[in-house]
Amino acid sequence: MGKRGQSWVVLALLALVPGGFAACRGAEPRRPNIVLILGDDLGFGDVGFHGRTEWATPRLDALAKHGRVLDRCYTAAVVCAPSRAALMTGKSPVHSGVRKNDEDVPAEEITIAEALKPLGYHTGIFGKWHHGRPRGGRKTYVHPLDHGFDEFFGYTDAVVAWEKFPRKIWSGREEIPITGYFDDLVTDKAIDFIGRSAGKPFFVYLPLIGSHFNVAAPAEEIARHQGKFTDQGDLGKIEATYAAMVTRLDRCVGRVVDSLASAGLTENTLIVFASDHGATFEIGNQGASAALDSNHPFRGQKRTLWEGGVRVPGIASWPGVISPGVVGREVVSLTDMLPTFVAAAGGKVDPAWKLDGLDMLPVWRGQAPPPDRTLFWEWRSEGSNQIAALHDPFKLVITSGGKPELFDLARDPTERRDVSAQYPKRVQELRSGLMKWLESETPRDAVVAKPQ
Repeated sequence: MGKRGQSWVVLALLALVPGGFAACRGAEPRRPNIVLILGDDLGFGDVGFHGRTEWATPRLDALAKHGRVLDRCYTAAVVCAPSRAALMTGKSPVHSGVRKNDEDVPAEEITIAEALKPLGYHTGIFGKWHHGRPRGGRKTYVHPLDHGFDEFFGYTDAVVAWEKFPRKIWSGREEIPITGYFDDLVTDKAIDFIGRSAGKPFFVYLPLIGSHFNVAAPAEEIARHQGKFTDQGDLGKIEATYAAMVTRLDRCVGRVVDSLASAGLTENTLIVFASDHGATFEIGNQGASAALDSNHPFRGQKRTLWEGGVRVPGIASWPGVISPGVVGREVVSLTDMLPTFVAAAGGKVDPAWKLDGLDMLPVWRGQAPPPDRTLFWEWRSEGSNQIAALHDPFKLVITSGGKPELFDLARDPTERRDVSAQYPKRVQELRSGLMKWLESETPRDAVVAKPQ
């Protein structure tokens, strides 16, 4: 190969590396901005890029088209607090210290924001921070501003976190009166934060509350869906309102994407979108998600460990780094976000953090095969007793009083056919792994100092 050919190879390799050209010139590589957007009780089948036709989600679909669809994206828990704690800490519930909906993130845990702060990131959370009871002798819960976030605007208390039109909201540590639709309000603040963070890498965490629990949305958004559904009467109105929550969430995502484009930040921003767990069929939802089959095509819902409870819509987009238009079949856990974001920012995870999540960036960039991994779940609260394990393609689900059921997700993603009799060794292996995982629970007797 001549010198001309060698030069082109070097340039091509540099183009694949974020900040590669700057590094070649001796300049400091620019760290990417990171935007994490989370839906609430948003089902796998609620979005256009997974086949929803009753309403459109054009902004999410565009993000999926220009990014990577995380087709096998799994939450770490099937209710809000454990799922969000796992997302923030990179640890499964038995290790994060949050296994129930009323448990608070331990003060000693390292969050995504805390991991990114030493790398020069300006950090903000705009939306729902789900705290539990104070623990370890504390009199107050651990506030997001105590967990590495520079700015906070939203809810902290799960009791009010389904209110779509709040009368009060937290701005930092001060509760202020307010009017408007929650997802619109927090999106406004996220966009303002992005505008004020020019020149410095930032991490925006935008946990919206569409389409959680209380079915309500702005009147003009509901009007766009009136008369679209075959069901008449009250259920038809509820379905239209549910659709409005999802499409309003989609508009909020679009507004954030547009704000990045207006600021010239699109090319240097990693965006990840997901949901905290599957959609619920419970009473607060008024039958909307069940009637609309929100977790289609999967079995189960929130508070269950079948695919409908744990498998969620997911997208990762980073122009020039993550190849567009790819449907990724790799198993992704929301615990992967912390190590992936740290790696994207050019940092390294401290082994003392003992994360369960993995850095998925090499897979998303097409530089490595999917990791050989096993995911574990439990939901043993509120009267439930369920545990599950997944090592592709087999998934084991054990419910209280029932025999272990094994499903081959490659052939039976809807978990209709129990194949445990055909693969007893697989059942034994996954069950043994589950028992070891449960026994590895990190004790949480008292709040300890945060590692330095």
